[in-house]
Amino acid sequence: MVEEEIQNQPIIQDSSMNRSRLSRKLEQQSKKNLFLSIFGIIVVLLILIKFGIPLLINFSLFLSGSRGSQEEAKNNITAFVPVPVLNPIPSATSSAEIILSGFAAPMQIIELYVNSDLVDKTQVKEDGTFSFREIISEGENIIKAKAIINDKKSDFSKSILVTMKNKSPYLNLVSPLDGQSFSKDQNIIDIQGTTDPNIKVTVNGFWAITDGNGNFSYRLSLQNGENNIKIVAIDEAGNKTEKELRVIYNP
Repeated sequence: MVEEEIQNQPIIQDSSMNRSRLSRKLEQQSKKNLFLSIFGIIVVLLILIKFGIPLLINFSLFLSGSRGSQEEAKNNITAFVPVPVLNPIPSATSSAEIILSGFAAPMQIIELYVNSDLVDKTQVKEDGTFSFREIISEGENIIKAKAIINDKKSDFSKSILVTMKNKSPYLNLVSPLDGQSFSKDQNIIDIQGTTDPNIKVTVNGFWAITDGNGNFSYRLSLQNGENNIKIVAIDEAGNKTEKELRVIYNP
């Protein structure tokens, strides 16, 4: 019995020693895990400080920029001003005074430009119409308009070209001569002359043939006795030059 107790005593001591070594091992492992955890937390914090905060800042700026862009786009849409429309007018006139009209959004302010110069302003009526009475200069006049809403201006309207002419066109008769007589088979004669280029010519109300240099001709059948002939040159602005002659036909 004593011998068994003596034999079991080393076993108990070995077991205690094993538990002690296991405890120390577990303690070391715990310390190691704690160290690694602290080291990992420090690394994560360093990464966040170096990359995370700037990333958050950039993300915040991106969101702010997106909101700013949306606000700017909204403001641009709000600031859009429709272009006014000018009604067509004749391309040429003999009068320096012209009347211009058009339509735009009600209560807008319309600026009128002639040859790039601001010449007048008016307010659009409640029915969306507006008008100007203006004096233009000799020659070509390019007319455009802009609309204004809350200090915001539209683009220019489609331009209108108006040419003002107040001089009568040149007219020269070449044949026949005033008072000239014709007989027998000369009952058909040619009325010929010259004028300015791009001028229309009528002979007794009928259109004569003209070329690019202003030469014109018209074949006229004569009646017995006196024949009164009226030649009219008229330009696109309505300016006229008239000449009359008389010829005699005796068969």
